Amino acid sequence: MRFNRMLLSTTLVVVALVVQVCVLARLQLPGAVPDLMLLVVLALAMVYGHVAGAFIGFGAGLLADLAPPADHAAGRYALVLCVIGYLAGLARPDTGQFKSAAGPMAVVVAAAIGSTLLYAGVGALVGDTAARHVGLGSLLFTAAVYDLLLAPFTVPLIMALARRGENDPLADSQSSSGTDVSSGWLSSGTGLRIGSQRSGLRVKAARTRAARAGRIKGVKRL
Repeated sequence: MRFNRMLLSTTLVVVALVVQVCVLARLQLPGAVPDLMLLVVLALAMVYGHVAGAFIGFGAGLLADLAPPADHAAGRYALVLCVIGYLAGLARPDTGQFKSAAGPMAVVVAAAIGSTLLYAGVGALVGDTAARHVGLGSLLFTAAVYDLLLAPFTVPLIMALARRGENDPLADSQSSSGTDVSSGWLSSGTGLRIGSQRSGLRVKAARTRAARAGRIKGVKRL
């Protein structure tokens, strides 16, 4: 993963965690809580791909597991976001860009439902039955609705920032002025061709001058 990806991903994850803990978690909405961390992972995974999405998801989830006031086993949310980031990266089209907003929104809804189910499933394995008391159906519905309402204000912006970082003009100028240009120059042979053409023109000009001089001398002798 390149440095610009790491820097952007770390910054967005930290900002999302602060907003998640300080703002969204204190809204006291019925059912689930809007998951800004999930949306950041989804947006980055849909630009960077499944491998980077898995790494970003694991790091973001582990950071959320360790940040207060976490009340669950460390690594639980890291596993969830790692899987979700990997699957979201697989949903990225071959061209790298979605044709409409329906694609990312469908990924958001599927990820909200899938992450809630996976989180509850992992919790059942470790003995956490909090989802049963709240109601799994209510959690699934509210998680999908909250994330879908928050997604238009976050996912397009994050994806645009990620694509802009991938097309860094500074990196492009460095690569264009480096070995790529030199290798292209040598492979095209432009300089050699121009030099050979110039030398050929000089030889032709000298020959024509000599021929003209010979003709003039022949005329004078006659």
